[in-house]
Amino acid sequence: MAGGRCLAARGFASCRWCAIVAGRRRGRRWFLLCGHRQERPLSSAFSTSRFGSTRPLLAVLLVLLGIVGSLVREARADALDGALEVQSAFVSLTGGVYQLNARVRYPDNEQTAAALRDGMTLFFDLDVEVTRERRFWTNATVIALSLRRELSYHSVTERFVVRDPLVSEQRTFATLDEALQYIGGVDAWPILVAAQTPSGDCKVAVRASIHRGKLTDALRALMFWSDDWQRTSEWYSWSLPR
Repeated sequence: MAGGRCLAARGFASCRWCAIVAGRRRGRRWFLLCGHRQERPLSSAFSTSRFGSTRPLLAVLLVLLGIVGSLVREARADALDGALEVQSAFVSLTGGVYQLNARVRYPDNEQTAAALRDGMTLFFDLDVEVTRERRFWTNATVIALSLRRELSYHSVTERFVVRDPLVSEQRTFATLDEALQYIGGVDAWPILVAAQTPSGDCKVAVRASIHRGKLTDALRALMFWSDDWQRTSEWYSWSLPR
């Protein structure tokens, strides 16, 4: 046939080969055999990408995420490890005002110092409550106060900075131990006017806590799933002197 015509009919689309009349020369016909292109299964097309299987890449990403997660958990556990306790506390009556004096021991380790150098801010809270004891009911709260001190690190001066509401200026320290010693000491903090104290037996209770504050973008990306960087001590309590 002139112009070349495929001899395979539509019903033979599944055949592997088909013959095409290529032309006529000196009474002879020339045929060209054409291979039938097989369609790729749909499931196979989606199982691999243009550049190969994605399974190795996914495996590497999962391993990296596991390593990062374990490092963050380990660093967090180490940073929170150590003693956190109210070692001593008492109130003194001066000029008709009860003033609190306390000594708190906070965890001191290299992991905490490293987190501060990386840009983390820590809050140190000291909570105090004065309650009036009642025999047949829960104790009545007389006052509930909280003293918050903020600890950070200044990368230019390479010193630890403490912001204390009890003093007008911030304090700086060369080492983390010196900063924690300062934060752990509370002297003559006025908490209650004696004339406003109700009659009956009253109790004073103090506890300390550490909370994570501000984070840099890098630390926020590593710790976005966790909000566990915090610890709270036991209550330290005694009777209010009259």
